[in-house]
This record gives sequence, structure tokens and C-alpha cells, in this order.
Amino acid sequence: MILHTKSLAAFAIAAFSMAHSNPAAAVVRIQKTPFGTTADGKLVDLYVMTTSRGVEAAITNYGGTVVRLKVPDRSGKIADVALGFDDLKGYLQTEPYFGALIGRYANRIAKGHFKLDGKDYQVPVNDGANALHGGLKGFDKVIWSAKTSSGPKGGALELIYLSKNGEEGYPGNLTAKVVYTLTDSGEMRIDYTATTDKDTVINLTNHSYFNLAGAGSGDILKHQVRLYASRYTPVDSGLIPTGELRSVKGTPFDFLQAHEVGERIGANDEQLKLGKGYDHNWVLNSDSGTLAKAAEIYEPTSGRVLEVWTTQPGIQFYTGNFLDGTLVGKGGHKYAFRNGLALETQHFPDSPNQPTFPGVVLKPNQTYHQVTVWKFSTR
Repeated sequence: MILHTKSLAAFAIAAFSMAHSNPAAAVVRIQKTPFGTTADGKLVDLYVMTTSRGVEAAITNYGGTVVRLKVPDRSGKIADVALGFDDLKGYLQTEPYFGALIGRYANRIAKGHFKLDGKDYQVPVNDGANALHGGLKGFDKVIWSAKTSSGPKGGALELIYLSKNGEEGYPGNLTAKVVYTLTDSGEMRIDYTATTDKDTVINLTNHSYFNLAGAGSGDILKHQVRLYASRYTPVDSGLIPTGELRSVKGTPFDFLQAHEVGERIGANDEQLKLGKGYDHNWVLNSDSGTLAKAAEIYEPTSGRVLEVWTTQPGIQFYTGNFLDGTLVGKGGHKYAFRNGLALETQHFPDSPNQPTFPGVVLKPNQTYHQVTVWKFSTR
């Protein structure tokens, strides 16, 4: 059972008590520090969760963004494997959603248009002719209410945001709750729930960019990736799915066995040319709603391994094709072409306009729920 506390001091006392009364209980410290001020004067905080093994997750309530994620390599050396910025200022600029929570609708909606209950809805277009990642001011650019808790499963940060009816053109007052839980073993669990008072569409995810050799250490072309998916959704020139669920067999999209990212990314393949590399949704082989392994990444220099588990039907594998070195990140590192990769667990892009895709409509009598887990280890 998670114990709710009213202050960080109370949290520390509770964690100390649990550790001594139950040696098996995880000890995860949480420290709250100021992270900056928005342009309109709102204060933003950073919540740093640290395990007894030195694993650290730093998350800000601005966009629910994962700012740092420090994990050990095979020799025990700790490094930050998440791309991002040293302070809030970096996240206030136009940037590629480093570490952010995405909503109401992750990925793309064709022409920003969909029909629901016989009514046409138009949401802002911000990616050429299409809507991307929630619009001009999605969930990544708002301040979430936050509270911390602790228990035998680890330390947790609970974030809540009320997206009002009509925000970014989406119908319904939607209450979203996201809980990040860090365990002492170095596992990050992300629980997403949401309710609405009116029929709406929803697709939430986290958009962290990983480099398991360490953020800012170069490209990710030597990372070995395995995706538990036999099909993917090919796209048109606007990166909108065509509606086809295409087999990966015999194509550069076959990651049923592990391949280096750079092994086939430059192949003479129409889909790779459209995405400027990998920027596609894979159809997972697991049953939607069942927590199952979706992906595994191995970085041979450090020995770090990241497993991605999810209850979602799809995963977007993106290889940082639009990073161009203009963004200066943590420690003064410039994030250049393919310096990070993202694995966004999700429903499929443009599902509101694709009747054969898994449904994304949330009704007032329903609760949206999905779970994603990042499991870090070494070999």
C-alpha cells in the first residue's frame, strides 16, 4: 500500500521507518527543489527520486517531463541516459518534447480534423498540415499538480492535470493522472489514467529520448534494438498512416531479432526515406491491455539494457532524425542528428480517422488506463 505524506520530511521519516521495520522494502528518497519560473511568473519544481543503488529520476511538474534518468553501466558507473536540459529555460523554447508527457493525443492527427458523435472537430495543426502531440500547447507545456508518496514498491510522484472542455479544440473536461514510480532495482513504472465528462479522444505517452551510452555521448546507431512486433503502420509523405498493417518480414522494419539501429537505416526503402529514418508505429504482438514486453535496447559499450513493457497496442520507434545540433542540452552537449532514440508506447497515429485501428474514444462512464514500464539492467 502506498503511504501518502503531507511533506518531504514526513516522507523521509516514513521511508526510514519502513526500511528498518522491513529490510526488503525499497528506500527511495525524494527531494523537491525549485526548477525555474515560466514566462507568466509561475513557479516550477523538480522532484528528484534516488534509490539506495544510485539510480536517479528527476521529473519536473512542467509537462511531467523526465529531466534526468541516471543508471549504472556494467561496471557500476552512473550516467544520465535521457536527453534534456539543465534548467526550465531549455524546455520553454521550441524543442522536440524531450522527456515530456504527451496529450491529449500523442502522435499525429491528419489535418487536425476528426469526427466524433457526428460532429466535426478541428484541432490546431502544428506539423505541416497535421496536428502533432496535442497541439500548440499540449500536456507537455502545462504545469501539473504534484504530490509524492512512498511504499514497499518504491517512491512515487503523482501528477494531475485538468484539461478543460475545448482546450486545443478537444471536447470534454478531461482529468488526467500520471504516476511515476521508481523502484530500488531501477525500474520506472508509469501509470496513466483519465476520465472525462464528454466523449473525447485520448492517447497519452511519454516522449523520452534515450542514449544508453550517456546523453550527449554521440549517436545511437550502435544501439541494438529488438521490437516485439510483426507488423507496422506505413505512412504517407506527411507521416500519416495509410491504414495498412504491413508485415515487417523481409524489410528494414523487422526487429523481431535484435539489429543495430544503423545497420539498415540507410537502406533504399520508401518508408525510411519518408521518415528520414525510423519514425513509425509498430503493431505489438501482445494483447492490448496486457502488460508485455514491447522493446529491448542494448548498448554494447556500456552494457546497459532497457526493456520497455506496456499495455498499449503500439510503439513509435523514432531515431532522432530531426535533431540537428542547434539544441544545447545538459552539460553543454549539442544534440546532433540521431543522438537519441524514442520508444513511445501508444495507440496508433491518426486513429480517430482510421476505423480499423484500435479505438481511442473515451466516454464519461469509462476510465482510460495504461501502464508502461522501463526496466534497466546490464549485461
